[in-house]
Amino acid sequence: MKIAVPKEIKTQEYRVGLTPVSVAELVRHGHSVAVEKSAGEGSGIADSDYVRAGASIQDSVELLWKEAELIVKVKEPQAIERARLSRGQILFTYLHLAADADQTADLIRSGATCIAYETVTSRSGGLPLLTPMSEVAGRLAPQAGARCLEKSMGGRGVLLGGVPGVPPAEVVILGGGVSGTHAATIALGMGARVTVVDRSADVLKRLTVQFGSAIQTVFSVQAQVEELLERADLVIGCVLLPGAAAPKLIKREMLARMKPGSVIVDVAIDQGGCCETSRPTTHDAPTYVVDGVVHYCVANMPGAVARTSTFALNNATLPFVVDIANKGWKQALLDDVYLRPGLNVHEGRLTCKPVGDALGIDSWDISDVLAA
Repeated sequence: MKIAVPKEIKTQEYRVGLTPVSVAELVRHGHSVAVEKSAGEGSGIADSDYVRAGASIQDSVELLWKEAELIVKVKEPQAIERARLSRGQILFTYLHLAADADQTADLIRSGATCIAYETVTSRSGGLPLLTPMSEVAGRLAPQAGARCLEKSMGGRGVLLGGVPGVPPAEVVILGGGVSGTHAATIALGMGARVTVVDRSADVLKRLTVQFGSAIQTVFSVQAQVEELLERADLVIGCVLLPGAAAPKLIKREMLARMKPGSVIVDVAIDQGGCCETSRPTTHDAPTYVVDGVVHYCVANMPGAVARTSTFALNNATLPFVVDIANKGWKQALLDDVYLRPGLNVHEGRLTCKPVGDALGIDSWDISDVLAA
């Protein structure tokens, strides 16, 4: 199969879809890999590294996309990239369609087969291709929040860990999944007082076993969330409903009761964010202020640590890329019940019900598509 690795063009996105090690494995299986010139530079990977692994370097972006059978990316295709897709091509990348009606419409219109990393599942019920980036984003969130709390960034002027005689910051984490757990780990390490909110009793028990009395755990009901927001210096939103839009746990009217200069880091922004006032930002302009509360809503947080993120992502995605390349998308999905939910769009049809529910679009059952 002809596999293409384009250079990411989203603002300050430095990750790349395949590493040289991944390329070498695909070449070993008899596939050809074309990498766009300089695609790996942001992750510290030179074109010569790809050539040694068996890839060709392509100067022409248009030709790279045109000749590809399988396109492996990191972030969702931008408008100019979506226009290059055509029927018969396979796109394998993060999509996050539930919060992006324009992208969804373009992918449906393209006729391509689009498989999303974030909706591939595992035997344990997890999301194995989302997990590594959730880990990175969770670990970055307290760092970003600590920076935003500085006065020069519009924050309260609070040091996350405090100093002797001055109490540390109050950090509230909404969601105790992968991102939330890693955010709690780093926030605790920075010396903050940490409270994690979740609606799952099992998650709260797991967190208590993992952290003991170092953190507080609270069952998620609106009254509890409102009370915690009033006390918080930093709120980290890590809520996730697989494939669906994130629930809006923080209402606009709640901001008025938060401390002036407090910070919200909305890790859930890829899925629309868990705060009503959240909107995607970039690493170039990461924050804005609403009702005195600093919002940090960068939609590609792991891109800030591109090398770590690229290699972590490839560790998870490579087996699936190999399967799709070896078998074709249909047989790969038929053989792997956990890869199957990754199919979001196929030949003009939406095949992910949570996305359809979020956007008000009819969706097809994947089993019907595979049976056709």
